[in-house]
Amino acid sequence: MLFQLITKYFLKPFSYIFHPIFISMYGAILYFFFTNNINYLAEMYLSLIQIFILTLLLPISFYSLLKIFKKIKSFTEATLEERRLPIFIQLVLLYLLLKFTVLETHFPELFMFFQAGFISAFLVFISVLFRFKVSLHMIGCTSLTVFVLIFMSYLEIAAINTVALLILCMGFVASSRLYMKAHTPLELIAGIVIGGLPQILVWFYNI
Repeated sequence: MLFQLITKYFLKPFSYIFHPIFISMYGAILYFFFTNNINYLAEMYLSLIQIFILTLLLPISFYSLLKIFKKIKSFTEATLEERRLPIFIQLVLLYLLLKFTVLETHFPELFMFFQAGFISAFLVFISVLFRFKVSLHMIGCTSLTVFVLIFMSYLEIAAINTVALLILCMGFVASSRLYMKAHTPLELIAGIVIGGLPQILVWFYNI
């Protein structure tokens, strides 16, 4: 009984802390924190505001509208039918972020993070059309971990503890999704692949 209570109150919060809607801000904050480029402070604050609006504020607003119109029931447990419109909206907002912000010119590493995120979102949209429920939580957590690992290696930043913590969190998120019976192991593995592979391909092959 005690073990079940500890598991419940320890694992479940990871599904909220690492909800896909927060991953973009986590990635941007970690990038700006570790690069600490004082030459582009104005551009950094502008980018943070743009990322906040396009990846967090607007998606939450759309989510609230969809919930009001009973198109979505849960913040963390969306069915295949409930995923289609939010993922399409995410694709549009990520396109706007890539097309009309200063990321590409001033923060190319962060631009590639969102470029890979757009590819992941597109693959999720395709998976929904084929009625396969990929774990969005694992996509987000994996993409964040791989991005941080790559850009720290690329910029020669020594922050192995941060990477180790993110990898540990990936395990907790996966355990949380299994505990909540939100996904099967196959759906979690698919999420890891769809989240991590585009990050690698964009960085090393410029797709």
